[in-house]
Amino acid sequence: MAMHHYLRLSFILLFVIMSFFCIYFIIKKRRNKKAPKLLSAEKYPSSMSEGMKEIPSNDSFFNIWPYISELKAAKILSKKVKESELVHKVYRNSTEDFEHILLATEKENHFVEIVVDRNKKKAMGYLFLDL
Repeated sequence: MAMHHYLRLSFILLFVIMSFFCIYFIIKKRRNKKAPKLLSAEKYPSSMSEGMKEIPSNDSFFNIWPYISELKAAKILSKKVKESELVHKVYRNSTEDFEHILLATEKENHFVEIVVDRNKKKAMGYLFLDL
């Protein structure tokens, strides 16, 4: 009977140790999570071309909502901004490699612009526009 108790205690101990490892790695992963990237002055012009054209916001292929959640978590976008009024305009360059998505902010004529690389299917970064 005593052997049965030792076996049970060893399984409980193994479970506790594995739980601590999982919690440790989850915390470590959350700390290493990268914040949204602010575009530099050198990279931004490379995403533009002579013929930027406005497209309807529903024609944009990129799902921006996870990226917007990251911007809100990093306190770049206000949590008070209404989701329905967030996307102001969407522009695509003439080579159709990049999309520029303008997001409304609380201030008038102030925008956060997300630059999306259509070939890589990911956001390059964001920048602030004061028009």
